[in-house]
Amino acid sequence: MRKRLIVSAASALSLFLAVPASASGFQPGAAGVGDSYYPTYGNGGYDVSHYDIRLKYQPATDELEGTTTILATATQDLSRFNLDFALNVSEVRVNGRPAAFATSGEQELEITPARPLAKGSQATVVVRYKGVPSTVKKYGFTSWHRTPDGAVAANEPESAWWWFPSNDHPSDKATYDVSVQVPNGTQVISNGVLTGTSSQAGWTRYSWRENKPQATYLATLAVGKFDVTTDTTASGIPVYNAYSKDLGENADAARASVERTGELVDWLSGYFGAYPFSSVGGYVPNVTTGYALETQTRIFYSPRQFAKGSNTSVVVHELAHQWYGDSVSLSRWSDIWLNEGFARYAQFLWSEHENEGTAQELADYVYASHPAEDPFWTVKPGDPGPDDQFAGAVYDRGAVAIQALRNAVGDEKFFRILKGWPTEHRYGNATIREFQAYAEKVSGQKLGDLLNTWLFTAAKPAVGPVAPGAAVAAPLVAGQAQAQLPVEPKSWKKIQESNSVHDTHH
Repeated sequence: MRKRLIVSAASALSLFLAVPASASGFQPGAAGVGDSYYPTYGNGGYDVSHYDIRLKYQPATDELEGTTTILATATQDLSRFNLDFALNVSEVRVNGRPAAFATSGEQELEITPARPLAKGSQATVVVRYKGVPSTVKKYGFTSWHRTPDGAVAANEPESAWWWFPSNDHPSDKATYDVSVQVPNGTQVISNGVLTGTSSQAGWTRYSWRENKPQATYLATLAVGKFDVTTDTTASGIPVYNAYSKDLGENADAARASVERTGELVDWLSGYFGAYPFSSVGGYVPNVTTGYALETQTRIFYSPRQFAKGSNTSVVVHELAHQWYGDSVSLSRWSDIWLNEGFARYAQFLWSEHENEGTAQELADYVYASHPAEDPFWTVKPGDPGPDDQFAGAVYDRGAVAIQALRNAVGDEKFFRILKGWPTEHRYGNATIREFQAYAEKVSGQKLGDLLNTWLFTAAKPAVGPVAPGAAVAAPLVAGQAQAQLPVEPKSWKKIQESNSVHDTHH
């Protein structure tokens, strides 16, 4: 009896010394990552390395049950930390022990572990939950889209809250395992590679894996009945595409566009370098939305993207994001130009390839199409603000800025920058100023004035994106008639048809 008491005391003492229950310096992690556009999104105090998401979903009732396991490392001495989530939670465990939890704000899940987490320590967080996602709205919107035979999670800048708890900000990327059980006859689509399926007692489980770092808003889930096509690109990349079986009159145009994914990703590799992921593809579910989204390796397209016929330009746009936005992700949402400007410019390059207007002709057309008093010029692509984050100017003026850069540094150095940037920062995060530093290093030129003029000035630049050797037109004076517009490039209408690319919830 005495020996048993001594062992118990020693065990208690060792635990006390290892992790003081109320040690000074242990503080709650921040409830937001500090993004100026979305102050409550993301959380402080830890970094996630992996999400293991196991779900059971009933399409008929939209009932979702889930268990998500999160592997994370504490970046400070943590007494408490938050996750972003919107469904009802029944249990949380941290390192195997039950943890206290509460909700606050719109999407904050506050977790207090039984033992505080020391800086640098690894934690395993298990969250069990259930709900009917389509009934949940946050900030007045939902990112969960019901379809006639299931549902889809796809939106920007947030979609994770409706199906898995997360540190919901692009600055904290992780790898993913997504395993979903659905009734037999229903299929599941997600990111990466389908690693297996198994059926039992009327249910089938689909398991997907994305083995490269992925931002939370780039994770996607689609449940329904699909026609699936599989192939391999000429360079050897597996291609997985899927189409809802009830797309109606948009079905053929969607297929004629998305089935060119393999060809287009190999073509883009010539400009951006080796494709950074283990698979590629897209899916077109029967949703009423109007946008497309660059969900990593498995692009989401709304049927309305193809309502006016096939459109390879929008496929090029979303595939370009796999380098500019997915592999190299934003450090903060104000740097959205690094995503959208370059994806739009990829459409300019595709137009050149198709002999439907050069990038210079498109840039000249955009510049001439908007007079100085047009509100188009009041949006600063380099910091548009949350209300204008997906405004047309971020895309079009953003692409014209890239053409101005091309003219300033010359084609040889420009295409080195275009390919070198996503190679240098592969699987990481970056800012516009870091891009500027890289472009200056490659070009040997100071580019601050040029980028400030095109990205950070709320006015029409006095001089357009002038091609080398071209004459510079004198700026218009008050009362002078607007010069005649250049001829509209043939590709322009298709490029504009993709303008609902991020016509999202807000």
